[in-house]
Amino acid sequence: MSVLDDLKAAYPARYYADMNKPCGWYDMWVFSSADGLPAASTLYAMTAEQWEAKGGNTGTKSMAVENGTLVDYAPPVVVVPLKTQATTAQAWIQQQANLAAAMGEVFTADMRAYVKAIAAIAGGTDATSTALPAQPADVMEAATA
Repeated sequence: MSVLDDLKAAYPARYYADMNKPCGWYDMWVFSSADGLPAASTLYAMTAEQWEAKGGNTGTKSMAVENGTLVDYAPPVVVVPLKTQATTAQAWIQQQANLAAAMGEVFTADMRAYVKAIAAIAGGTDATSTALPAQPADVMEAATA
């Protein structure tokens, strides 16, 4: 028997997906040995149509096996804690403060309120807010002539 015959015997479906999320892809009949390959019983056997639908050998479509069916994979939404968002917003505030200082300008009342609200969230003294306030449209006072 040839190596290909051995692979065909071990992996009769040829195309397989593993059970990771998103799944990895295997075209089993292209390997030179079955050494190190997962057992067919631990994989999801795919049809040639499913293989082509995911993009063939070069396709990178994200999919997963759920309830015995191959489906498009949507990664879970990563929720960034509000305190972390506020800390990140402070970097933008610092940039604006540097620009204001360099230009001899001052923040608008709306910007000052925004800075205080962000500082309270980042510092933990505001533990009731559920979202950051919107950045003010006007950051610096208009120059007077």
